[in-house]
Amino acid sequence: MEHKKSAPLHVNFALLTISTSRYTQRKQGEPFTDASADLATRLLIDSGHIAAVREVISDDSVMIRGSLARLVADPRVEAVITLGGTGITRTDVTVETVMPILEKELPGFGELFRRISYDQIGSAAVLSRCTAGVIKGKAVFCIPGSPQAVETALKMLIIPEVCHMLKHVRD
Repeated sequence: MEHKKSAPLHVNFALLTISTSRYTQRKQGEPFTDASADLATRLLIDSGHIAAVREVISDDSVMIRGSLARLVADPRVEAVITLGGTGITRTDVTVETVMPILEKELPGFGELFRRISYDQIGSAAVLSRCTAGVIKGKAVFCIPGSPQAVETALKMLIIPEVCHMLKHVRD
């Protein structure tokens, strides 16, 4: 693991849930649950990382761009995980919104996620749109919002590699 020497040991994450229904509930002061963000927070903390920021926004390109710009400018945030908005319905716009903003894309992230998902859910894995890359020196991961997808992405890909990724981004 020589290549991972001098990588940071802990990362401050922002979790950005992208869900029109949860956003509407929050905006109207209604109770809502965010099981996927709760799970992501727990997995990050259990791995020694910090969930520094948690937000809920709507499936809206303007909101996604604005939140992402603010989060990558936040000095407390080193990595952003978007949860949701990656499906194939007409309202799922996360991937289309984030891809043009990425300075560097990591196509292998989506490829590996779908490969791992195939072992878990079969051919439905082809519906999993996700991506990862870098914006202004921050790692950005766009993953599906289901708890199973969140667990897979964090345990199998994000947590094992985020420190190594940030080492290279900072070099």
